[in-house]
Amino acid sequence: MNFEAINRTGTYTTKLDDALKKFGTDDLLPLWVADMDLASPLCVQKALQKRAKHPLYGYTVYPEKYYSVIKQWMQKRFDWKIKTKWIVPCYGVVPSMNFAIEAYTKKGDGIIIQSPIYPPFASSVKHRKRKLLDNTLVYKDGKYTIDFKDLEIKAKEAKLFLLCSPHNPTGRVWDEDELEKIIDICIANDIIIVADEIHADIVYKKTHHILGSFEKVQNRCIMLNAPSKTFNIAGLNTSYAIIPDEKLRRKYRVEQDRSGITNGNPFGIEALMAAYEEGEVWLEDLKVYLSANVEYVNEFIKTNRLPIKTVKTEATFLIWLDCRKMGLSHDKLIEFFVYEAKLGLNDGKSFGQTGDGFMRLNVGTSKEVLEVAMNRLLIAYKGKN
Repeated sequence: MNFEAINRTGTYTTKLDDALKKFGTDDLLPLWVADMDLASPLCVQKALQKRAKHPLYGYTVYPEKYYSVIKQWMQKRFDWKIKTKWIVPCYGVVPSMNFAIEAYTKKGDGIIIQSPIYPPFASSVKHRKRKLLDNTLVYKDGKYTIDFKDLEIKAKEAKLFLLCSPHNPTGRVWDEDELEKIIDICIANDIIIVADEIHADIVYKKTHHILGSFEKVQNRCIMLNAPSKTFNIAGLNTSYAIIPDEKLRRKYRVEQDRSGITNGNPFGIEALMAAYEEGEVWLEDLKVYLSANVEYVNEFIKTNRLPIKTVKTEATFLIWLDCRKMGLSHDKLIEFFVYEAKLGLNDGKSFGQTGDGFMRLNVGTSKEVLEVAMNRLLIAYKGKN
C-alpha cells in the first residue's frame, strides 16, 4: 500500500495552523501533534462521502452496529470478549478521563500518574484539585520501567490510577507481568484504574494486553479507547469507554451526562464503523510503514553519530528522543530545534520535569518528509559544532 504525506494546508489543522502560536514561527517542519499526515483508509473516506451526500446532519444516536463492531474489534485484535452494555460512547479520551476523575474521586484525593506522561494526565488532576502522585518511570539503558517500590508507597494514599497503556511518550508496551503487579497493588489498596489505551492498535513486535482482559480487575477498571490515532480521524471526536462493572459504569454515566456531551457525531460514528469493519488490512500495512519510519530515524541518528539516543519505540508513531548529550539547557534545546533545525517537535518538559532534555518526534508522515527532517537536524548540528 502506498503511503504519502498529504498537504494539509487550508484544512484548519492544528499541526500547521497552531505552529506560530506554539513555536513563535511557522517557518518549520511540524512533527508534533499526535496525528498523522497520512490519508485515512479508503473505507473510511468512502463511508464519510456516502454520509455527506445525505443533506441532513442533525442529532444522531449510536446504532447497534456501532457497538457490534467495537465488540468484534476487541475480540479479533485482542482476544477479549466484551458485552454490549459495557460500552459507553464518548466524545474523546481526555474528556472521559476527566469524567472518571469526577466520578470516582473528590477534591484532595490522590491520583497516580507515571511521568513523563501525556500532558492532560497531570493537568486533569490539577484542574480538579486532586493530589498528584507521580510514580515516576525509571529510565535506564535506553528503556523505561516501573518503580514498583515507589508505586506501593504512593498507592497507600491514592484512590485512582491513570494508566497510559501503551505509554505516551516513551512508547512502552507494558508486559503482562508488569500489568499484573499494577493490578495487584491497586486491588490491595482499593484503587480504581483508568487506562488510556488509545494507542493499543499501533503496537509493533510486542503484544498489547488490555487491562480489562485481566478478570480480577474487571470490577475496578475503565478502559478508554478510540479509532482516532489508529485511522487518523481524531478530528471526528468519537471514542468509547469500556466499563465491565455496573456500579462504576453508572457513576461514570452520571458525570458524562452532567457534562452535556452525550450526542453522537454522525461522521465520527460512520468512520468508526467503517474502520473497525474494513480497515484491518490497511492497519497492518500502516504498522509496517511506521515501523520502517522508526527504524530509519534510529539508523540515521546512529550512522551520523548525532549525540541523541532514541528510546526504543514499542508502540505509537512517536519517538522519544534523549537529547541530553547535546549539552544544551532545555530552553536552548528547544531553540536549537525550532530556529536552527527548523523542526517543530513536542518539548520533553511538557510531559513533566522528567522530560528535561528530551523531545518527542512524530513519524506519522512519509519517509520523504522524515528524510528532510533528519537532514535539517544533521546540518543544524554540524553548524553548531
